[in-house]
Amino acid sequence: MTNEINNPSLANLDYFPYIDAEGKLPETFQGKIGVYAIFNQEKLLHFVGYSRDVYLSLQQHLVRQPEQCYWVKVQTIERPSRTVLENIENAWIAENGTIPPGNGENKEKWTQPINVKNLMTAEEQASYNNPANDELAQIKVVKNVARRVEAEIFKILESRGLQLQLRFNPKLKEEGLLDLKS
Repeated sequence: MTNEINNPSLANLDYFPYIDAEGKLPETFQGKIGVYAIFNQEKLLHFVGYSRDVYLSLQQHLVRQPEQCYWVKVQTIERPSRTVLENIENAWIAENGTIPPGNGENKEKWTQPINVKNLMTAEEQASYNNPANDELAQIKVVKNVARRVEAEIFKILESRGLQLQLRFNPKLKEEGLLDLKS
């Protein structure tokens, strides 16, 4: 967690639990600019990213990929510099030896709002595609799917001991998207 910009080795940084013993995310990174690496329970690297607020980004990744966010390593910098951040990100991916799943084929799952339309059950799809439904009825189906997926995510996070109150943007639910309200 130093502020050196000389591409710190990922291996030399400490692991922080994604959710600590009090059920909180690492608050030390609130408002901090930096690069972060997210690891699963077995400490296998799944995603490397950078942000102007590492803490807020960690929240988004947790709701998008709750099963993969167990450990995090972070390198903060004082002043925003996309070049510096990208260089560290690329160096960490190279150091890993392979492209983490979240930086490759699964990047959208890590970086974009959750599209609940892709998570509809057969019954929900049938209801959504019912020719008798107008646009309002379809929106209602999508909102209900969003509520179901949201509840599933919160149940996983609760089982992991998360005490942080998270809230999804209600306006995006009509579009079938789940993203935290900022």
